[in-house]
Amino acid sequence: MSTPPLASGPEGTGALRPLLTTVLDALDAGARARGGPLPAGGPEAVAARLRAAVGDVLPEGGDPHALSTVVRALAEGAADPAHPRCAAHLHCPPLAVATAADLAASALNPSLDSWDQAPAASELETLVTKALAAQVYGTATGDALVTTGGTESNQLALLLARETLGPAVRLVCAANAHHSLTRAAWLLGLPAPVVLPAPGGTLDPAALDEALTTHPGPHLVAATAGTTDAGLIDPLPDVAARCRAHGARLHIDAAYAGGLLFSDRRRAALTGLDAAHTVTLDLHKLGWQPVAAGLLAVRDPTDLIPLHQHADYLNADDDTEAGLPDLLGRSLRTSRRPDVLKIAVTLKTLGRQGLGALVDQVCDRARELAALVQEHPRLELQAPPTLSTVLFRPTGAPDAAVAAIRRRLLTDGQAVLGRARVDGRLWLKTTLLNPHTHPHDLAALLHLVEGTTPA
Repeated sequence: MSTPPLASGPEGTGALRPLLTTVLDALDAGARARGGPLPAGGPEAVAARLRAAVGDVLPEGGDPHALSTVVRALAEGAADPAHPRCAAHLHCPPLAVATAADLAASALNPSLDSWDQAPAASELETLVTKALAAQVYGTATGDALVTTGGTESNQLALLLARETLGPAVRLVCAANAHHSLTRAAWLLGLPAPVVLPAPGGTLDPAALDEALTTHPGPHLVAATAGTTDAGLIDPLPDVAARCRAHGARLHIDAAYAGGLLFSDRRRAALTGLDAAHTVTLDLHKLGWQPVAAGLLAVRDPTDLIPLHQHADYLNADDDTEAGLPDLLGRSLRTSRRPDVLKIAVTLKTLGRQGLGALVDQVCDRARELAALVQEHPRLELQAPPTLSTVLFRPTGAPDAAVAAIRRRLLTDGQAVLGRARVDGRLWLKTTLLNPHTHPHDLAALLHLVEGTTPA
């Protein structure tokens, strides 16, 4: 049996080229077999089809057609975020140029735990993280770390707060905060968080002021710019003012709304973001990157000092003194792929204006969907959208019927809608992240919901 070819090296491109054709053909065949935004039949039917197509995943002898077989089966059973009726989650359709760059990252396979494994990638990461931190803070003095997404970024933010303020630091957040924040407090052994009410879906500054007055500190306040359920933004200037008044550290989870930084029309909605000590960003949402593409921006780079680790085989003192960059303090992970490559290619290809135009497109589309719901005689809009999330429900339908509509559309493979409980009622949730969605797609989506609503 001959040795399989490698993805890089002298023969790498020649070996990859025919395989790329195989992959693209399999993706196309799987999408045509699926025929919609997701596979029909529900979990058991999808699992049965996959098992039948893939068969034994570890046969005694190899299968030369495995690439085509498995990719086609995965594509047939996938939820396609590029389909206009796949609009449930903060799950974007990735840009083709970013996906192509990700292939290069996989082929070259740098690992960002030491400079000698990633000479150019480590410098590229420095350039990109500095540029994005400057977008957050408006200065060249900040920094950012590349993470796997909002959950890791939020956990890092709490870790840095603990190392800066001590193990007694208490998280203060609102009920609208992402679950990863309170989970991170638990993982890090911090005191029980103070969870404030969120009237209207956002943090109440008056309640924050009272909590910072009555609960012993030190405090880490976590505000949200782009809630998962409704895409709402906390009153960041007011929150920042309360933190300054009480000497509290501020973290802002802008995993969703951070993309507004690219938009001249909408970045004012993030006024106050630069007051945060740390900011979570996530470009596999309003950045159109393949997962993963998270970042944690820090206003003061010295806050990152506690992350420094020493391993002689990776960052020996004499190597560092000789000028080899030390990368171990750039992440909690050791082996780490160059997710920065696809981000860098996207930023340079589209520029800030190009990315801002995509942000504006999906937010404008959300307003159009909200207008269609308002004009519909049998549908109810929860509220005008802040970002690209729209909540609606059939007028007068009980919660059980709303949940059943969503599951029926999923099971039939017709549409992927999310769910959110707001003001004690269950709503259908659309999160519009596809800039190629057209108004007629939105009308078709509402028509499907109406057709699935019990009489």
